[in-house]
Amino acid sequence: MDIDAPLSAVWAEAIDFASHAEWMSDAADIDFATDQRSGVGTVLLVETRVGPLRTLDRFTITEIVEPSTVRGVHDGPVTGHATWTITESEDRTRFTWEEELRFPWFFGWRLGELVAKPIFLLLWRRNLERLRERVEAGP
Repeated sequence: MDIDAPLSAVWAEAIDFASHAEWMSDAADIDFATDQRSGVGTVLLVETRVGPLRTLDRFTITEIVEPSTVRGVHDGPVTGHATWTITESEDRTRFTWEEELRFPWFFGWRLGELVAKPIFLLLWRRNLERLRERVEAGP
């Protein structure tokens, strides 16, 4: 997703983990497992809702390369990893979101993953659109 805002504004929103529920429609609520709210080692407890499916996602920030990359691992019922890459492109900032998820048996294992893929792609695109609107609107 290209965002008409400086990289610094996009980066500030990306690492404000407490505010992610404001632009991630699948994140019904975000809490923290410890007092740590930023940086590597931050553990987010994300109440995730996609249609009728509900789960508590435990997401740990494993790497931050300022101001370009955030990586983390999912270790709740759904496991996997995520990478956000933020780069400048002329007068815009590009936000790239990559996920690799593995579903448990009660979400259909591999079949559930195949069915969910187009749904998640649409969901995450909408989330990025909401992020773009939020950042482009300014403080």
